[in-house]
Amino acid sequence: MRMVDLIEKKRNGKSHSKEEIEFIIDGYSNDTIPDYQISAWAMAIYFQDMNQQERAFLTDAIVQSGDTIDLSAIEGVKVDKHSTGGVGDTTTLVLAPLVASLGVPVAKMSGRGLGHTGGTIDKLEAIPGFSVEISNQQFIDLVNTNKAAVIGQTQNLTPADKKLYGLRDVTATVNSIPLIASSIMSKKIASGADAIVLDVKTGAGAFMKELSESKELAEAMVRIGNNLGRQTSAVISDMSQPLGFMIGNALEVKEAIDTLKGHGPEDLTELCMTLGSHMVVLANKASTLTEARELLQEAISSGKALEQFKVFIESQNGDSSVIDEPEKLPQAKYKVDVLAESEGYISGIVADQIGTAAMLLGAGRATKTSEIDLAVGIELRKKIGDKVQKGEPLVTIYANNQDVDASKQKIVASYEISSEKVDVPPLVYDVIS
Repeated sequence: MRMVDLIEKKRNGKSHSKEEIEFIIDGYSNDTIPDYQISAWAMAIYFQDMNQQERAFLTDAIVQSGDTIDLSAIEGVKVDKHSTGGVGDTTTLVLAPLVASLGVPVAKMSGRGLGHTGGTIDKLEAIPGFSVEISNQQFIDLVNTNKAAVIGQTQNLTPADKKLYGLRDVTATVNSIPLIASSIMSKKIASGADAIVLDVKTGAGAFMKELSESKELAEAMVRIGNNLGRQTSAVISDMSQPLGFMIGNALEVKEAIDTLKGHGPEDLTELCMTLGSHMVVLANKASTLTEARELLQEAISSGKALEQFKVFIESQNGDSSVIDEPEKLPQAKYKVDVLAESEGYISGIVADQIGTAAMLLGAGRATKTSEIDLAVGIELRKKIGDKVQKGEPLVTIYANNQDVDASKQKIVASYEISSEKVDVPPLVYDVIS
């Protein structure tokens, strides 16, 4: 088998066999196929696409390039949730204890964030003492005992994906549905879940800006998951504006606590109920989405979900008193209001620019070596559809440096104010199952 022949085959729009895709991924992983040939192959895929079977073969080959996590020692159906990213996306912090309180095992492998704010691990580490540095056996024991645990991703999980992504990033082949879908799904499948719920974002703050592209990606990932023996469903949700009110690590932990207490932001609460209902059904803890939602609502109303969060925090050496005393979370020195320059209705918020404003404060990483400031961030005071008076706060900046001009400029430019009231965009556009 020669790589040049396989490049030509895909360039001409023909399909690869399982053996051909394994040859390509193995060769690239072992450095027997050079970057320039993989670049040509990726560009051929970009233009010629892959069929459903090829996408599943590619995902499986990437999974087999490194370690896979065996969660068979954990009792029950392990359901993972993955979000394609966004601004203020606090759903994992809410969902882990919420669905775990219903007996659904949540064995979560997470990474650190590169972008607007930290990843799930960074956010959890805003809780004093919280540690993800636990052994695989401790991880499994904690999920069996307490139904929820979070651990950092192993370095050798899907190494072929890391190489491929680095190459795609510099060869203008990132935006290819089969390459994106196989990248995301390979990590989820290698992590050992039995079932997967995907939260595919769409809008200005999402990776996929157009609804049609988001739906295409969701369908591709659902089909890959199902073809590889994982029950998979996807919810396409709005990211035309940030989710919830808080953007920033400690701020998002506090918002997650508020949500588990039953008085979180309406959009964050609703999305967690939607995603959580799918997780509960896939775990066979409810027969319908309606029944699952009722169980989740009861878990919040009774305090059961909040108690589960305390147990989860304590089991990983965190200080659970932050639930009742959120002032123990990292606190910023300064609060600065950004004021509206005119009267009217909020008609748009450029979500990714709000995220950039938070990153400029130190809430996220511009590079892998950047240090995160867990205390800083942004609180949205107005969202789409809200009435605002001139001079009224649009957002509050939480900072540890008094020079916040760069962030303020981003925020002001991100808000659109019109004289006419506009409709709030839908939160959930579609469900693919």
